[in-house]
Amino acid sequence: LGNLPAEDSQVYRTGGLMVDDDRKEVTVDGTEVRLTPTEYRILALLTANAGRVYTIYQIYDAVWEEPAFNPENTVAVHIRHIREKIEINPKEPRYLKVIWGTGYKIEKY
Repeated sequence: LGNLPAEDSQVYRTGGLMVDDDRKEVTVDGTEVRLTPTEYRILALLTANAGRVYTIYQIYDAVWEEPAFNPENTVAVHIRHIREKIEINPKEPRYLKVIWGTGYKIEKY
């Protein structure tokens, strides 16, 4: 019984991507992925709301919890690092998609 998730556990899955917010762990196809705390917060936000598109400003506000001033590069660099860690081919992402002119989303599978 020790392995069963609690009723209110925060585990988000889409395809082979899993974000366990209780343990602050990320796995892709069962392999643990090591993220920085900021990368983790971005990925957890997007995965918990898979399918929803977030603007750069929404991501920045939610993750950094301070007013955004030219956040484009900051968010883009973190997104690139996350992609390099969770995608088999970061140039053709399966999970973390850019919606040109709008923002980013985690694909819902």
